[in-house]
Amino acid sequence: MIETSTKTAEARSCITSALAGTGPAALTCSFQAEDIVVLHLVRESLPGIPVFFLDTGYHFDEVYRYRDEMTARYGLNLVNLIPEKTVAEQEAQFGILYRSQPDQCCKMRKVVPLFSALEHYDVWFTGLRRVQSPTRANLQTTDTFPLPSGKHLLKVSPLADWRDKDVWSFAREHEIPLLSLYDEGYTSIGCGPCTQRPLDPENARSGRWAGRKLECGIHIAGDH
Repeated sequence: MIETSTKTAEARSCITSALAGTGPAALTCSFQAEDIVVLHLVRESLPGIPVFFLDTGYHFDEVYRYRDEMTARYGLNLVNLIPEKTVAEQEAQFGILYRSQPDQCCKMRKVVPLFSALEHYDVWFTGLRRVQSPTRANLQTTDTFPLPSGKHLLKVSPLADWRDKDVWSFAREHEIPLLSLYDEGYTSIGCGPCTQRPLDPENARSGRWAGRKLECGIHIAGDH
């Protein structure tokens, strides 16, 4: 696939540039296909990069198993980011937030833990792609991202212009096993209670949060 090869070369160049002469870097990984591809590419230059997994406590069992399998397979420097409250503590105090206030649930279990961890880094790699959702249509390969503290990060999305076929082609070429939930028809995979198969075949993220929203908040500057 000539097109995929070209995009791979561009992604590698983007990663190399982002790592040149900068401070410490980290990568967020939900263990979806694009995140695994970015992880593969970034580890070519920085094998020990911290891999942030937002351990909300609500993930599918398949995600936890796959995370552990891939961590062992590649010897990842995995960092599980844990919310301040356990699932039981949060539900005892606030009820089932993912039903009543999904934005607040995402903030407590994803946004706050991630932004706190990112305070110690200058470069943030993601697997974001423009085709994933209308909310990402204007995604830039590199951008400046402000944390609530006022600190600014270099946010890098090397696969910004990759289409689904590019991601899957790369995975096949490099014999990278992917999350089994894709075989069950899921196209965007987050916490179990808030993930279903897509409602709109043209929008991979339409199965998230029962269509009530498309983003958890970690990728929206100012939404803190």
